[in-house]
Amino acid sequence: MNRREIVLAPIVHVLGARPNFVKAAPVIRALGAAGAEQAVIHTGQHYDERMSEIFFVELGLPEPDVNLGVGSGGHAAQTAALMIGLEQEFTSRSPALVIVYGDVNSTIAAALVAAKLHIPVAHVEAGLRSFDMTMPEEVNRRLTDQLSDLCLVTSPEAIGHLATEGISPDRAHLVGNPMIDTLLANLDSFDTERVRAAHDLPERYVLATMHRPANVDAPATAAALVGHLHGVADQAEVVIPVHPRGRANLLAAGLDEHPGVHVLEPLGYIDFIAAVRGAAAVVTDSGGLQEETTILGIPCLTVRPNTERPITITHGTNRLVTFEELVPSVRKVLEAGAVDGDRKPPLWDGQAGPRIAEVIMEFLGE
Repeated sequence: MNRREIVLAPIVHVLGARPNFVKAAPVIRALGAAGAEQAVIHTGQHYDERMSEIFFVELGLPEPDVNLGVGSGGHAAQTAALMIGLEQEFTSRSPALVIVYGDVNSTIAAALVAAKLHIPVAHVEAGLRSFDMTMPEEVNRRLTDQLSDLCLVTSPEAIGHLATEGISPDRAHLVGNPMIDTLLANLDSFDTERVRAAHDLPERYVLATMHRPANVDAPATAAALVGHLHGVADQAEVVIPVHPRGRANLLAAGLDEHPGVHVLEPLGYIDFIAAVRGAAAVVTDSGGLQEETTILGIPCLTVRPNTERPITITHGTNRLVTFEELVPSVRKVLEAGAVDGDRKPPLWDGQAGPRIAEVIMEFLGE
């Protein structure tokens, strides 16, 4: 197979949730510059316009070639629907390679279907581990790595995780973090003052995001979390764009009943990171936000017992906290003020996309 034939065989990107779009943008751009034919499948796992479509516009992503429109549902039902739709697409397109991102249900569904059709798989953000098998994301990422021909790794410790699990070193490539490519490429667009005016935000605030099942799915747990967020709001106003997951439980627990809590609808990428950039601190259970705050130099408190991104703790601004530790920890970071965001993890330099494209084109050439 010569290089021209490789270029004509499509590379298919499978995207399902907002973090996938942020990671995919620099990869799609770099592969396009390398002459690869590409197709984008949007699974519709995130189906709210503010959770998906706006990202295509803001990040300059090509319009999806197809949107499967899967929507929400239980893990089994959603994954089954994803697999059925993806099998039809892969069969009709005969891709040279399927690229999957992160750890959502769309990712594992695409990897399973591609593996059974004998289509090579590349996993962007491979090797991350929380070692918490109660998290559906941990199940997804472990299985996806086992099925992947290329494990494209964002941080050095992930290489060790893959080796421990028996994945051959020649399948693992440390390429850096494409989410950071997108962040650095858009720095000039993150206008905090514009977002503050548009959403009537206070001058000083803590930005919060909460969506993990362990934090928001059980009404009693969500109510306990709301109580601690109200405690944070006693110290500094809290701005919280509310994810569809957990919205009902958080609002039923009285999230918006504290005068210092500003509840927003989900924001697009540009407005959201602009709001993060203007925050005195961030309280979250998100994975990607731990990385973005590391680069922006914003103190981050992650309300989880573990993280699959320990490099954000050793190199960045992040700290794991329990519900009970949240209020005193916020007090501490607010008193300490700004942190040093100049020290960055290895290869988080805005060039992960080109490195990924180089690995992929070499793989296809072989």
